[in-house]
Amino acid sequence: MSFPWRQPAIIQQTQRLLYSFRHWTKRPLLELTGSLIEQSQLLFDADFVVVSHGTESDPIFNYGNGKALELWRLSWDEFIQTPSRKTAEPVAQPERSQMLSEAASKGFISHYSGVRISSQGERFKIDDGIIWEVVDEMGRRYGQAAVFSNYEFL
Repeated sequence: MSFPWRQPAIIQQTQRLLYSFRHWTKRPLLELTGSLIEQSQLLFDADFVVVSHGTESDPIFNYGNGKALELWRLSWDEFIQTPSRKTAEPVAQPERSQMLSEAASKGFISHYSGVRISSQGERFKIDDGIIWEVVDEMGRRYGQAAVFSNYEFL
């Protein structure tokens, strides 16, 4: 899908991501300008990585901006069918689970780092990321998200 940011469900998810990031961190993920669809496009085209997964027992990605799709070497349709745990090697699963639990209890964590793996087996290290709980204005939980711009292939 060439323009996922135009889909109503993705526009809504973008708003949740923007709202909840500001709610927890007290700062904007993006400068909010333009219409909702323009904000959705801005986040999709941002020069940093943003991903989110849902609340399933084995959470599936429900959002990845253009940088995320590029980094994990997946199309939109492939990405939103991927369990988020598959982006970490088995040896990194305990550390990943601990960070997600900490973010769930605190609302967000910053300075997150870890090694992840692309769909083609390329390993990369993330530094100084933020993981947060995705909520709406009513406090309903929709999953978790992460943002980062610092990474290097190993």
